Amino acid sequence: MGKLRGFVEYERMVEGYVPVEKRIKNFKEFTIKPKDDDLIKQGGRCMDCGVPFCHSGCPLGNLIPDFNDAVYNRNWKEALKILHSTNNFPEFTGRLCPAPCESACVLGLINPPVSIELIEKYIVERGFKEGWIQPIKPKRRTGKKIAIVGSGPAGLAASQQLNRAGHLVTVYERDSKIGGLLRYGIPDFKLEKSIIDRRIEILTLEGIKFKTNTEIGIDVSIKKLKKDNDIVLLCGGATLMRSLPIPGHELNGIVQAMRFLKRQNQVIGENFSKVEELNAKNKNVIVIGGGDTGSDCIGTSNRQGAKSVLNFEILPKPSKQRTVENPWPYWPFTLKTSSSHEEGSKRQWSILTKEFLDDGNGNVKALKTVEVEWIKKSDERPKLVEIEGSEKIWPCDLVLLALGFTGPDKEIINDLKLNSDNTSKPFTTKYQTSDKKVFAAGDLRRGQSLIVWAISEGREAAYEIDKFLMGSTELASKVHGDLPSVK
Repeated sequence: MGKLRGFVEYERMVEGYVPVEKRIKNFKEFTIKPKDDDLIKQGGRCMDCGVPFCHSGCPLGNLIPDFNDAVYNRNWKEALKILHSTNNFPEFTGRLCPAPCESACVLGLINPPVSIELIEKYIVERGFKEGWIQPIKPKRRTGKKIAIVGSGPAGLAASQQLNRAGHLVTVYERDSKIGGLLRYGIPDFKLEKSIIDRRIEILTLEGIKFKTNTEIGIDVSIKKLKKDNDIVLLCGGATLMRSLPIPGHELNGIVQAMRFLKRQNQVIGENFSKVEELNAKNKNVIVIGGGDTGSDCIGTSNRQGAKSVLNFEILPKPSKQRTVENPWPYWPFTLKTSSSHEEGSKRQWSILTKEFLDDGNGNVKALKTVEVEWIKKSDERPKLVEIEGSEKIWPCDLVLLALGFTGPDKEIINDLKLNSDNTSKPFTTKYQTSDKKVFAAGDLRRGQSLIVWAISEGREAAYEIDKFLMGSTELASKVHGDLPSVK
């Protein structure tokens, strides 16, 4: 539980940042490591709450009070062991997770919650620094061969779990480097790619094989993959990007956010030439979409030298505090201001884009918008109503669509003739699809979600695969229950 009355004596601590004017000059991570004594005090804030709701708030079921107590008692190696028992990659979640565990922290009822994510990050960083994180090779091999399609967080988590169970695991990735969304969707200022590389090196030494530049369905048929392996696990993510089919949507300068972010990551890590359309330098940029991807576009645009950055969100501005309809310990739908927002952008709420305007040469020159109001009646979903006379023209040179994803690529799902919903997400029972040799996990199965959920899905799928192949399993599992399948 940390320290008796520690939550009374110590304040919540947050990570420090390099000043804006310095950090936007490069794409490096800009957080400032806190002192160990401050982290130890933060671990001491974890209270004897009786029922640790942080467990249920965390999709991985991290044993948060246990590793907080270990940190408070300066037993960092034990804290790392506890953390790794439920989370394969705390160096990723410690940087990228929105920390639903903190929203469920019991201390949050009366005071700011424990800085759980911060503690998690520096437990694992301490582990790498001290050399405690070493490859763990399986004691025996089962001879069972498993192919994993997709090397994002779900695929990587599943690969490590299945390899440790003794199976022969090969991960297939269509891009030139391993990591999926971690590498190509997350900017370096949030996750430097050396953080991914050091973990991939460990996974390789553990015996996992990685095949890059290999797209299933093009370079290797899915039928051959099934024939050559005992199990195929689909972890390809939800990659179909939502469009905005309004007048002018075909103009140059209207770009999907993930294309924009991916190219910047390729420029940094793979010596790709810069594409003018995918660069914000000296441009007036409008980002449509107020989520994490939109925030990443803002931070990237400012680092590329954008002239101005605007952020549009169709929903109304959230309140700063929880509402009666959004009680603890549920995720708080409150106003969130990211580090990228603080670096230079203006946010417009309750605004709907109606049309993209042409400069006469096929390039976007402006957006036409209207303000909206959300009318809510009891027992009905809120209704969107346009406000008459609120039309406005916004000059811009680059529009980034950060509108989320609708589902996975259909090709593999169709080739396998899997039972699926209208967004091509396969129906599953214990992560097994309608084809008994094919399992699915991550965003491909549950839809667009958090990285922490992807890791959880990969671990749970590995548990079910090992149990299916061997009749029993020693792999750890947090039972979430299966997602409902609506046919």
